[in-house]
Amino acid sequence: MGNSANRLGKVLSLNRLSGAGLVLATLFFAFSLTPSLVPRPLVAQGIVSGLSFAAGYAMGVVGHTLWRYLHLPEPNPTLERYLKWLAALVCLSISIIFLWRAAEWQDSIRQLMDMPPAKGTRPLSIALIALGVFVFLRILGLLFKRTFKLLSLKLTHILPRRTAYVLGTIASVALFWMVIEGVVFTYALKVADRSYQEVDELIQDDLDPPDDPMIPGSADSLISWEALGSRGRRFVTNGPNGAEIGEFLGKKSLDPIRVYVGLNAADTPTGRAQLALEELIRVGGFERSMLVLATPTGRGWIDPSSQDPVEYLHRGDIATVAAQYSYLPSHLSLISEAEYGVENARALFTTIYNYWSAMPRDQRPKLYLFGLSLGALNSDLSFDLYDIINDPFHGALWSGPPFRSDTWRNVTANRAPGSHAWLPTFRNGDVVRFMNQYQGLDETTGEWGDFRIAYLQYASDPIVFFEPEAFWREPEWMREPRAPDVSPQLRWYPVVTMLQLLADLAAGSAPPGFGHEIAAEHYIDAWVALSEPPDWDEQALQRLRDRFARRQ
Repeated sequence: MGNSANRLGKVLSLNRLSGAGLVLATLFFAFSLTPSLVPRPLVAQGIVSGLSFAAGYAMGVVGHTLWRYLHLPEPNPTLERYLKWLAALVCLSISIIFLWRAAEWQDSIRQLMDMPPAKGTRPLSIALIALGVFVFLRILGLLFKRTFKLLSLKLTHILPRRTAYVLGTIASVALFWMVIEGVVFTYALKVADRSYQEVDELIQDDLDPPDDPMIPGSADSLISWEALGSRGRRFVTNGPNGAEIGEFLGKKSLDPIRVYVGLNAADTPTGRAQLALEELIRVGGFERSMLVLATPTGRGWIDPSSQDPVEYLHRGDIATVAAQYSYLPSHLSLISEAEYGVENARALFTTIYNYWSAMPRDQRPKLYLFGLSLGALNSDLSFDLYDIINDPFHGALWSGPPFRSDTWRNVTANRAPGSHAWLPTFRNGDVVRFMNQYQGLDETTGEWGDFRIAYLQYASDPIVFFEPEAFWREPEWMREPRAPDVSPQLRWYPVVTMLQLLADLAAGSAPPGFGHEIAAEHYIDAWVALSEPPDWDEQALQRLRDRFARRQ
């Protein structure tokens, strides 16, 4: 125990720490406490502060090393020691001031989102977590340094010194990368995939196989109850039925059709797509007036707030089909098996579209695509425009599209002059339109054609507005005028802002209507504009919005 304490003391010894690194690290730490897009929980704040401190320290060390390499003038050892102590006191003062104001900054976001003030940010806890992250990364850095010295020393026996240093650096980076990515990360993903698969295969105690032969998972279904998976079982059984819809609307309504294929229902994406088609035909999905091809998120989830309202809007005369492509949450699925998600989405779209396009035009349903988050990305990649241009489907609703979506990025980059990066206007809205919680899809000058693409996004959504370029430049959505749901106290800082957005993306939280939590009432407005359901006036729509607002 004593040896461990001594080692830790050496790691944190002021004489061993770089003064320039300490100053820059403290500034980065202080900046990390300022607001970003969504409120951050305690642990996430501590981690992002620790990463910011470590990044600032590393940059300070590199800068000081470069200064010495160029033989620029430096203070004598005595003056340097005093400057270090002065820097330490200044850094401590800055840290205390910024930690004290952290609660105020977090509340500036919470106030915009109608959330109660934070009970406290627990400055000491944040500081301790940040210190732990920094110590871990510093030990890792020292280990890398020793590895580099050892490899370089071995190489100097057979190579010139400079060449040995370069090759030693490359070899050390390669070794660390192999260990982290090839061993630790790969093993962790395998464990996570196996764990989530076991959870997905569990049969929920609160759900029973349906008796209705027209529901997937029933005795007459082509898809067994077990093959639906955890998310699929809830999806096909928990939606509104015709009686509920009819009671609310005061008109007779149909039972909505929902078809879902779990990941273990077939061995290949093509096999699952064919099974989905056969089941959709069996239950009469192509006989409805509207067909939605929904691409779920990583674990196979389809947001009830997106699906239930559109079934009310069309009085149950609607069918939805979906297929699972992963057991992992979206962020892990995107990292480890992104191509598989795209392959699955393409197989399902191609299979359904080919059958639909072969039907007589006056006898087939209107076809729409839907996706939330990673589902929006995969849905966007599921078709090639040139394959459908002669017989296009009717439209797509993509909510909370991830920043990696090429279509979203291109449209946003080529928006009309004067329109906002967080709510663009693209070519008068003839094909593509954007909406958020403050502005609907109808507020454009152009006429929306028969082929429609709608984006539903919030400016406070880090999944949408994260960008790696924030490492070195200010994102366009941060410039004035800002969206109403983005804190006016948010500022751009090199490196730190990107780390803040990463923390928002991974652990941030917000109430419905902000961040990545799409509210049901906004889905209602989006589906109304996109699909134009008949016989709805504003009073009836408001009743429906109120109903789902209470539920959510």
